[in-house]
Amino acid sequence: MKKSMVIIAVLSILAGSMMTSQAGQTGEKERGTISISTSAEADVTPDVADISFAVVTTDAKSMQKATLINKDISEKVYNILKEQINTANGDYIKTSNYNASPVYIYRDKKQILDKYQVSNRVTVHTKSLDKLGSMIDKSMEAGATNVDSLNFSISNYESRCNSLIESAVKKANSRAGIAAKNSGTTLDGIMSMNVSCSENRNYNAPRIMMAKSMALGASNDAVEEAKPSTSISAGVIKVYSNVNATFFVK
Repeated sequence: MKKSMVIIAVLSILAGSMMTSQAGQTGEKERGTISISTSAEADVTPDVADISFAVVTTDAKSMQKATLINKDISEKVYNILKEQINTANGDYIKTSNYNASPVYIYRDKKQILDKYQVSNRVTVHTKSLDKLGSMIDKSMEAGATNVDSLNFSISNYESRCNSLIESAVKKANSRAGIAAKNSGTTLDGIMSMNVSCSENRNYNAPRIMMAKSMALGASNDAVEEAKPSTSISAGVIKVYSNVNATFFVK
């Protein structure tokens, strides 16, 4: 008897809860919304560069010799670059990706030792963009094999993003208000907002141009004095913010 009374009580509570929920659903008016997408962007001139120089040396008979030659060239490149950076401004140099290995070739279906190869990378992080051309010229003259990579970035990227996000959010609020006003309603809070900030490094990408200041018919002395000069165009980086917002209206 007691068990039956407990079951009846539970069923009564559930039924009451369902009725209350249905009443709330039918009694509450669904709120309208307005969705807005906005963006803000800026072309920013980079002020930081990361440039890497590869130093690759080989010797047909000795790994030790290839290693010593690589060490000598890498130190020369390192010291040349060290003279042109400003550590007080956050500039630094590092070496990485050191590798020493034998190189084999196949001849008459046989694997034959061709040479010993040693590679190293010297990388500069610098704000002295006006010296990049000189860094390239002098490093190549010192024996660097090639410019392995050159990337530009923005030191105040976060503040740039914050400024663009602020601009995009203001646009979203303004446009939502205009849309609501012209629809005979008013804004009543934010339902959701998605915000993002990113950059396009491929936009107006950097260029490296090698040129010789040589005139046709110049004397040998003039040719000797005219050394290759490298011109660096950093280009610009496009930074943009996107805002997708949904506002309640009443």
